[in-house]
Amino acid sequence: MDNVFDVFEERGFIEQTTDAARIRERLDRPTTCYVGFDSTARSLHVGHLLPIMSLLHMQRAGHRPIALIGGGTTLVGDPSGKTEARPVLSREEVDANAAGIKQQLSRFLDFGNGKALMLNNADWLTRLNYIEFLRDIGRHFSVNRMLTAESYKQRLETGLSFIEFNYMLLQAYDFWRLFVDHDCLIQMGGNDQWGNILAGADLIRRLEGADAYGITFPLLTTSSGIKMGKTHKGAVWLEADLTSPYDYYQYWINQDDRDVRKFLALFTLLPMGEVERLCAVEGAELRQAKDVLAFEATSLCHGRKEAEKAMDASRRLFGSGEGSSPDSMPTYRMSSAEMREGIPAYILFEKSGLRKTRAEARRLIAQGGAYINGEKISVYDQVVSTDDVVEGHILLRAGKKKYLKVLLA
Repeated sequence: MDNVFDVFEERGFIEQTTDAARIRERLDRPTTCYVGFDSTARSLHVGHLLPIMSLLHMQRAGHRPIALIGGGTTLVGDPSGKTEARPVLSREEVDANAAGIKQQLSRFLDFGNGKALMLNNADWLTRLNYIEFLRDIGRHFSVNRMLTAESYKQRLETGLSFIEFNYMLLQAYDFWRLFVDHDCLIQMGGNDQWGNILAGADLIRRLEGADAYGITFPLLTTSSGIKMGKTHKGAVWLEADLTSPYDYYQYWINQDDRDVRKFLALFTLLPMGEVERLCAVEGAELRQAKDVLAFEATSLCHGRKEAEKAMDASRRLFGSGEGSSPDSMPTYRMSSAEMREGIPAYILFEKSGLRKTRAEARRLIAQGGAYINGEKISVYDQVVSTDDVVEGHILLRAGKKKYLKVLLA
């Protein structure tokens, strides 16, 4: 089997390493590695996929990944990549978010029989004695050196709270705990975590006289300059009730042609030879590669059955006509009483989420881009009522590719 470090390099995962040659040598034999996921929301999003995929590749190569849920560090807040402090969450909110994230990670990694570990740093961070922590851990950190970290330098311009300043110490402590308790030798994360990873490796060297390593991944943006996982509607979540499998599929199939090869390499498990074959074309012929990207990415996140339903919905809507709306299409529920009274089309498009504001909905209708049951809406205040219900629903369409099914409750 190939060394997973070579796999990372070939597929474009690596931005920086502490020592590439020694890491590659270490990965010739089974190794424990970890990535941390702070529980600031009840779901991870597409922006977290790169570290998740790195753990998946590690496991497939025979290594043991640790997914560390940041139940403790989330209570402090990571300043990395942020222009202002995060909102302070309660312990109950953090614990609830952590539970949801655990379920999502279980779709990607096999946690059976110790093949991977899922831990929560709240188990040790919330029990720390502050004075002992300062004496035993804090004394190994230079404030001057900490202030050179890019994450702190950026925040000093807008204001860095003392609680956030502690974050580097806590993440370094995590790495040391995992090293001592689980023989974890490698920490991985986004490139904004570089300073924190170095601090952890240095703490292990100081306390244990041993070597530990770090790998960071590039902070991805699309070719159009948008942060990975962001759309006009907000984040693309990994949880189905926040971003449906159909919308998740559509997110991937609508990627810019320039990004398809990169995303096939990073977010699918296809052999690179197959990736190169799919991307050895241009223009309309690249549609097959986008189909494969959307299907494979959705299969990893939501399972093959949901990916097949999303693919079928997409093909029926954008291929051989609208037909009947499949179960996997996004839905919006309205009361039968409200629909009997009738609702202006522009308000329905705003309420259902197809457009953010009523002004946007009116503009869409004026430009001829709004449809009800396949018929173009002629005026923005056209009344939609129960008379428009066909086969138990009303099919809305915004532009060429955005469909939604209105159901009556």
